[in-house]
Amino acid sequence: MDGNALDEILRLLVATGAGTVIGINRELHDKPLGMRTLALVGLGSAIAAMTAIDFRGIGDHPDALSRVVQGVLQGVLTGIGFIGAGVVLRDPKTATIHGLTTAASVWVTAALGVACALAAWHLVIAGLALTLIILFAFGWIERKLFSGS
Repeated sequence: MDGNALDEILRLLVATGAGTVIGINRELHDKPLGMRTLALVGLGSAIAAMTAIDFRGIGDHPDALSRVVQGVLQGVLTGIGFIGAGVVLRDPKTATIHGLTTAASVWVTAALGVACALAAWHLVIAGLALTLIILFAFGWIERKLFSGS
């Protein structure tokens, strides 16, 4: 196996790992999407992006590559909204909405998968760290500040 193939496998593994870690948070909070689903979202978005950017010689044509990357970003991040929408529930009796954080987790996981595919490692590390801080620490802060409301 050549170095390029190993690099591509690493990208897929990191995208899957990022989704898994985010999914663990959702599992710990008994949310409808867990680590397997979000691992697949990260992996799937990375595969889609890598397939598009690795298409037969497209790297030799910067304008075409730019359009392909834009199309992948638009398609993946818009399309993944359908999975996120499936976890959002509205309770008309209490006028509350549930599942928005889980839906946002799906979207962020897809974005991290694309970042892995593009080997934007600084964005993957910062994005994953911020996502975990938001999910773990901000949840605790919300409970402390707003539990009475």
